[in-house]
Amino acid sequence: MVQVDANLISDWQTFHSVFAKQFGFPGFYGRNMDAWVDCLSYLDDPSAGMSSIHVQNGQTLSLVIDNAQSFKRRCPEQFKALVECAAFVNWRIVVAGGTPLLALAFNV
Repeated sequence: MVQVDANLISDWQTFHSVFAKQFGFPGFYGRNMDAWVDCLSYLDDPSAGMSSIHVQNGQTLSLVIDNAQSFKRRCPEQFKALVECAAFVNWRIVVAGGTPLLALAFNV
């Protein structure tokens, strides 16, 4: 389980800073949603070096967003991107025959 305090997010810059720190994204992380999707798509492949957080093949990581309600109100664009891109990470792996990597949980 990984917890993210959404109170630390106020714009795109802080969104990417918070996730990069929490997941240990590599130094070349592009700080955009394509790069976010790419990094999280390799949670089950530590050799890819895309994150310091990993799950075993076939496992799902619970991503708990603390203060989600205020985050959704304060940063609707970032909140929507989080939901849509987490779904895309899962779709990408399911299409390839794998198990979803992310389970979002919102702690209001």
